[in-house]
Amino acid sequence: MPLWTQEQGKNVLFKIYVQPRAIRNEIAGAWGDAVKIRLTAPPVEGQANRALICFLSEILGVAPSNINIVSGEAARAKKVSVAGKTAAEVLQRLRVD
Repeated sequence: MPLWTQEQGKNVLFKIYVQPRAIRNEIAGAWGDAVKIRLTAPPVEGQANRALICFLSEILGVAPSNINIVSGEAARAKKVSVAGKTAAEVLQRLRVD
């Protein structure tokens, strides 16, 4: 299991590095000790955070209410918690090794 992913009870906690104002929403791959995600939304008034939650919801197949930004709401480096998935399922859906 990569260092950027860990299970905490029934939740999976992982590190994300967000690149706002990208050409398209996509997973860019491993980025140091995180997974890099590019988003089209600007980092203004929480737009990029909302876009991140919606994008992860689609990719991981969970409701947006099951995704929580634990830390880094005002930063590009974030910790995200996902309920209802195992670390193995998250890794498979993100397709990042």
